[in-house]
Amino acid sequence: MGEQTQIHGSCLCQTVRFHFNLPTLWCGHCHCSMCRKSHGAGYVTWTGVAEEKFVIDQGIQQLKWYSTSEKARRGGCTDCGSMMLFQSEQWPGEMHVALGALDDEIDRQPQINSFFDTHISWMPIDQKLPHKP
Repeated sequence: MGEQTQIHGSCLCQTVRFHFNLPTLWCGHCHCSMCRKSHGAGYVTWTGVAEEKFVIDQGIQQLKWYSTSEKARRGGCTDCGSMMLFQSEQWPGEMHVALGALDDEIDRQPQINSFFDTHISWMPIDQKLPHKP
């Protein structure tokens, strides 16, 4: 990755653009049913960054937050429907960013399979990573 310290990303249509500064806090695959349904995927790979290091550069009007519970919300583009962001009271001060929305590589590889107790059988799993219920 070299000396890059700023990571850029966007939604599919590029209307919502953002960046954050390294280092990331963690990276992992989430197998929960809400991640699977909101992304239409077997699991979603997220990275966590300090909220104060995360900046929306463009398209703040098209960024819509959807509350998935009283304590959590997901952010996506109203134009193309891309889900990119997640925040929860369980992890205060963090912005979770879907790795698939990033233009650049981050500073770590996935470290865990989280909510693994809800994983689906048809999705291949990296068994070398720890599994967290």
